[in-house]
Parts: sequence; structure tokens; C-alpha cells
Amino acid sequence: MKKELFTNEIILSWLQYYADNTPIDLEQIKMMDITKKNKNLIPTVESHKAVLAFMEAGDPDIFYHMWNAGLGECEVWYNEGSEPAGEIKHDKVSNMINRGINASAGMLVVNPNSRNTYKMGLDNLNFRKDYGRVGSEIRSIILNKMGIGREDSVCVIGGGSIAAEAAFMASEGTVTAVEYNRKEREAMEENIGYFDLRNVRIIDHVDAESLKDSPTPAVAFLAASASMEQEIRCLIELNPLINLVVYTLDFSVAGAMRSIMEKYGIKEAEVIQISVSKLNSKNAFEVQPAPWIITGKAEG
Repeated sequence: MKKELFTNEIILSWLQYYADNTPIDLEQIKMMDITKKNKNLIPTVESHKAVLAFMEAGDPDIFYHMWNAGLGECEVWYNEGSEPAGEIKHDKVSNMINRGINASAGMLVVNPNSRNTYKMGLDNLNFRKDYGRVGSEIRSIILNKMGIGREDSVCVIGGGSIAAEAAFMASEGTVTAVEYNRKEREAMEENIGYFDLRNVRIIDHVDAESLKDSPTPAVAFLAASASMEQEIRCLIELNPLINLVVYTLDFSVAGAMRSIMEKYGIKEAEVIQISVSKLNSKNAFEVQPAPWIITGKAEG
């Protein structure tokens, strides 16, 4: 069993250290031990005024990832050792991108521009590789339909950028990303590194064996495919009350989804179509693909 780096006593000592040496109101502080669970620092910093993060030594890129996510103006309070003692320093993230975490310690990150909630629908340009499947407007609707909570376990099948954003929203939960295609798995891995997502597990197919090491999903997204019904059956066997969201551009698939879901105990599936048009540089509207989104949840 891995030794716990930050016990309650150590956490309290770091909290006292920052209370004595910074002007930060303790009521505003969100604490998270990144060494204990796969937690994402970036979305937590985005949605809190101040985050006391307990970090393990050996993370050379943490400040670069924060700067890359648009958190360059955040202020970091820290010291040079692994004990809550001695001189305290502070600097903007933008000035710290070439340094990493050299000692296991607590650092205080203050975000003057924090939001109360995560903003859904990142522009495709924010991703390391544009997945080319779902635009930001449609992705935001899909994520809204998924209703992901901070500690949820999520399964995303063939979702690409949806899996990445789900990992932001389930910042203290887990995302299992299923990508059958090797290039899509590589793109997912690149975005995991780019956004420093610590709660994503990638697998290449869906069955009881491949999902046995993942937490039981509370919500799942599926891009419609030939294997979709087998995937739905597997997910419902794992969690009969799972919230399912299906994406398709095929009218015949959309028309058949209610009967497919009813077959597996979901009687009131909702089917909607989304249409998005954008004004281009020539003052003409370009119509984007209009997918159907099908959502359903079995009643307990």
C-alpha cells in the first residue's frame, strides 16, 4: 500500500502556514490532495477563488499546463521545501512555466477570474488535435444532456473531445474513453497530456472484461455505430440506472433508438435534432451537420 503523503495533521499544518503568511480568506479555499486520487487541478482552479493543492514531487509541466489552459494570471503562493515553514514566495503562473514541483508540498493557487461552474463547449481550436466530429455548440448541448457531476464516473464511446470535456466536468471522478481507432486513441492521449487530465482511462473496446477496472459509470455517451446495441446492453448490465446519451447523423438510427432503448428498460427516451448555422466571412450562413441526440434513463 502506498504511503499517504498528506495526513490530516500535515494538511492542517499547511493550512495554518498559509493562514499565517497570506492575505487569503480561508473561507474561500478549496483543498485537494492530488496524490491520493486522480484529480484534475485545472478545472478546480477555474471554478474556485483559491485552491490549496497537495502535490507530489516530480511534476515538471504543471505550471505550463495551467498557463496553456488560460490560467496564466493566477497567483501561486509556495515555499521551496517540503515542510510548511520558512519564507513564502508568490508569482504568476505565466512566470513559472519553466519550473515544476521539486518537493512534495502544498501550494496555494489564487484565481481572481474564477467561475462558479465549468464553462461547457470549448472551441475546437483549444484542443491539441481537432477531433473534427462535434462542434463546440453541439458539444455543449450533449454535455448538458449528460448532466455530469464533479464526482461522477463517465463512459464516453467514440466521443473524442467530449471525453476530454467530460474529464474537466468530472474533475474528481473518472472518465473511461473508448476509442476503437488507433489514431483517435493517440489524439486522446495527446489531449490528456495537453490538458493535464489525470482522471481519464483509455480502452479500445466495450465489454465486461475491458470495463472491470473502471468505476461503474453513472452516465455514458455513445456515438452510434454497428456495435452500439452491444455497448448499450453491456452498460445497462453494469448499471441499470445509467443515463445514456446517443449521437447520430443517421435518420434511420435516430428513428430506431426509442425501440432499442425500450428493449433495455428505457421507456421514455427523448429524441431531438440540433441544427447550427454560422455566418462566414462572405456574410453567408454555413449549415453544419444536424445530428440527432437521444437521451434516456431507466426508472428505478
